[in-house]
Amino acid sequence: MTLGVTAPLLAPGHLLLRDAVSTPRSYLTDGALGLTQAAPRALPQDFAVALASTVVDGGVVVKALLMLGLWLAGWGAARLVATVLPDAGTAGQCVAVTIAIWNPYVAERLLQGHWSLLVGYGCLPWVALCFAPKLHSSSGSASGPLLECNFGRVGALLFWIALAGLTPTGLMLAATIALACSMAAGRSRWRCAGLSLAASMIAALPWLVASAVGGGWAAAADQQPGVAAFAARAEPGLATLGSLASLGGIWNAEAVPASRTTLFALASAGVLLAIVAAGVPLLIRRRTALPLLVVAAAAVVIPTLMATGPGLAAVDAVIGAVPGLGVIRDGQKWVALAMPAYALAGAAAVIALRPRVPAAATAAVFAAALVATLPDLAWGVGGRVNPVQYPAGWSAAAAVINADPAPVAVLPVDSMRHFSWAGEVPVLDPLPRWVRADVLSTGDLTIAGRTVPGEGTRAREVQQMLISGADADQLAAAGVGWVVVEGTADGTPELRLPVAYRDDDLTVYAVGGDAAGSPHRTVLLAAHTVWLAALGAGLIAMLVGLLRSRHAHRRQQDVDGPERGDQ
Repeated sequence: MTLGVTAPLLAPGHLLLRDAVSTPRSYLTDGALGLTQAAPRALPQDFAVALASTVVDGGVVVKALLMLGLWLAGWGAARLVATVLPDAGTAGQCVAVTIAIWNPYVAERLLQGHWSLLVGYGCLPWVALCFAPKLHSSSGSASGPLLECNFGRVGALLFWIALAGLTPTGLMLAATIALACSMAAGRSRWRCAGLSLAASMIAALPWLVASAVGGGWAAAADQQPGVAAFAARAEPGLATLGSLASLGGIWNAEAVPASRTTLFALASAGVLLAIVAAGVPLLIRRRTALPLLVVAAAAVVIPTLMATGPGLAAVDAVIGAVPGLGVIRDGQKWVALAMPAYALAGAAAVIALRPRVPAAATAAVFAAALVATLPDLAWGVGGRVNPVQYPAGWSAAAAVINADPAPVAVLPVDSMRHFSWAGEVPVLDPLPRWVRADVLSTGDLTIAGRTVPGEGTRAREVQQMLISGADADQLAAAGVGWVVVEGTADGTPELRLPVAYRDDDLTVYAVGGDAAGSPHRTVLLAAHTVWLAALGAGLIAMLVGLLRSRHAHRRQQDVDGPERGDQ
């Protein structure tokens, strides 16, 4: 199913679609470490991709991680069913896999370019699995505590939270699942919650430290124009509640599969919700699943309320009081929290119908119906998610700047670009990930004709200097080393600056200024290294724990074998 969605990405090229930007090589610039005026929203993913791209082409890294995220979502959903609902069998696991991978949330986030968010999405069932007991009967009796405080389980929890923590949003999603499951751990609940919080804090160090020393979140205080723009959206035939309950409703109406832009969306929503509803009554009786059901309900209801008038006012007030919580503006992305419960409910529906319908038949009908009512998720959401080739000039321009990596100012002023070679969809400016230098970006976005200002006040000041006709000496005094004009830059005046490189796509002007690097690079590198070490240590501990468990199981089988023979 993952290949059915992402097969176009196997072709050569780089993913360049709205917020998804990959380049052949990226670097550990101040921007990649979060040392900018902008809020640190892409940490530690930029650090991870910069490291990986020293060995493998950055385009391959991003595409592989995106595919890994979807594959983990499906595999994790199957493993969660096998652990919590073993009587669902392979048929129930197949339904869970289909729900986890083939849904509007995946389609819309792919079209928005949120590849790293989908990695976090894929980690959610695995986080829940860290707390799940092994049920050995249909009555739901458990073989032990929800979370045994052993080497492997703790390592798994640390690994999956750290992997989900490629972005702050992914980490918050994983931490929510972990804390919710902790509350069902009986006498171990506070120990489990403490472990979950500790793992989350370690994984959050890159953007927590960047926020403390860089002030990016503080600069994001004036987010009022973006609150309404990023609210969840009702799709045709569905109110906001129905859109969110069916895992749709992204704020950007252009990042939606075609089948969700007509009344056919009712069919997609109806099939998914009917399958989930059929399994919920049985799932309620399984104590292990109750926290996930509660989280799923909250993940639908709260974003719905956030999209109302009073909800928008409340979100605006919260962001004004705590600027770092601007991450909550995009209410629909929190619907990802419903996926583990939805997958379990789909498997439970197979159990509920088994007395009347064979499990294999139920699974086949459910899976076919889910795919048929969202047909355009196939093949890169109908061919809209595919790699592109950069013109040769981008490599040449980057080489010019990398020879003297001084700060770069960019025109046009908007953060999104339209490139003829990248298709009709706007894309985030890829230049900051192409060069060793820091690129001054305002972060401004234009949504439905309305500009949502970003946090880059310095970049805005420099761009105003450029538009006003500042000369090289004035720009150099402002700490600008290069000026890059991308595309035709309609409305941009001809700059009277020395040209270092020019072609049909790019013009690079040499200014000669420079700016001191941030004094906080060392502490940010240390914070990112801690995250990377947690990821590696968690993986090693999880694998060692798995090997120990298998060895103990085999040893127990050896002991049980002679005893059964004596009996």
